[in-house]
Amino acid sequence: MGSFSIWHWVIVLLVVLLLFGSGKISTLMGDFAKGIKSFKKNMQDDEADASMAAEAQPQQPAGNITGPGATQPNQAAQQQNPTRPAA
Repeated sequence: MGSFSIWHWVIVLLVVLLLFGSGKISTLMGDFAKGIKSFKKNMQDDEADASMAAEAQPQQPAGNITGPGATQPNQAAQQQNPTRPAA
């Protein structure tokens, strides 16, 4: 009695069909399919937008930091230990 037989599933299916009717179930499944298609389309649009944004903004290498507050490696070493002469 731990697993359902085919007759249990047939009875459940008949009860569902009686409660909701075949028209309601087909409409529900159609709406579900439209939702999945819309989700897939939006995912493709998001991926296209992300790839266009990545192409528009070239990334700088990690070692090439510029801007206010940026220090060169020798300057950073002098700031940490000011008594040591620069190499």
